[in-house]
Amino acid sequence: MPTKQVVVSDLMQQGYVYHLTEAPGENFRSDFNPQLTPVEMLALGVFGGKYMSDCQDEFPAGWFEVAKLSHACHDPAMNYFGVNASKPLSYWRSKGWIYAEDPRGWFQWYCRYYMGRRCPDDARQIARWKAMTRHVAQLKKHCLPGDTNCRRKQRQALLHWAYDSRIL
Repeated sequence: MPTKQVVVSDLMQQGYVYHLTEAPGENFRSDFNPQLTPVEMLALGVFGGKYMSDCQDEFPAGWFEVAKLSHACHDPAMNYFGVNASKPLSYWRSKGWIYAEDPRGWFQWYCRYYMGRRCPDDARQIARWKAMTRHVAQLKKHCLPGDTNCRRKQRQALLHWAYDSRIL
C-alpha cells in the first residue's frame, strides 16, 4: 500500500504530520486484537462524548454519523453505561502515559493505528491495552454473565480500551 500523509490541525495539535502505511483496520500486530473498532466505540458512547469533538477532519466522516459526542463538555450520560470512567488528562500526563505525538492518549493512538499509522509507541500502547485484561478477569469473577449492571464503571473503562464488556 502506498503511504498516505495526514496533517493534523485541531485544538490540541497543529501541523503534526504522520503517514498511513497499512490499510485501515488491517495488519495489526498479532498480539493486538481489540474487540471494538473506533467507530463502534464512538457509537456506543465513550469518554463522555468529548474526546473526539474537535478532530473529526482527521478521520473518516462515517465514524461520526452515529457517534455520541458532546461538544460542550464531558457528559457521563453520553457513555454507554452512563457513568464517568475517565481520569482527567492531567492525571495521564502526570503518570507519563501520554506519547507526545498523541496528546489525547490511548484512544487517539488506537484511532491512528486503526487507520494505518505505525509508530515507535505501538509496543507500549499495546502493552497498556493488554494490561486491561485484569479488569476483564474481575468482571468474570464478580459478575454473572450478561449482568451489565454489575460494575458499570469498570465495564465503561473497558469500553474505553476497545474491550466489549457488554458480552462478559
